[in-house]
Parts: sequence; structure tokens; C-alpha cells
Amino acid sequence: MRIDKFLKVSRILKRRTVAGDACKAGKVVVNGREVKPACQLKIGDVVELKFSAGSLKFRVLALKETVKKDEASSLYEIIADADLS
Repeated sequence: MRIDKFLKVSRILKRRTVAGDACKAGKVVVNGREVKPACQLKIGDVVELKFSAGSLKFRVLALKETVKKDEASSLYEIIADADLS
């Protein structure tokens, strides 16, 4: 599954276009390297998302095309949630 779609389906980011823009701006790192929106994720990948106020680091647990809002958090496990402000 593409990283931009995963970020949207898992509801980490609200829209796929926002996820794509974040990738293009160099704010998404998968397994230690910056990625483009088309990067293919695998189960077990570690993703770091950099925000202006901090960062979110999580591990991919499952890849599903669609999930209900209540089940979205089951797709990933948060490793670190750093608040830089």
C-alpha cells in the first residue's frame, strides 16, 4: 500500500492530498529514509512523520484498503510521540 493512502486510511492525516504534500516536503521518513507519496509500505515498517510542533513515530501493524473509524488505530503502533514545542 502507498504511504499516502496508508496515512489517510489510518486517519493519521485527514486527507490523502495532505499526506502527499507532507511526503513531497520531506516530512515523512520510512525506515530511516525520506520517501515520496508512492512509497510502498510493508507490515513492520517504521514511519516517522515530522510536524512543525513535533513528530510521530509508529510501526505499521496491518495494511487494509478501508477500515472503520473505530478500527483505524489498530493499523499502527505508536513508538514515540515527541512534542518539540
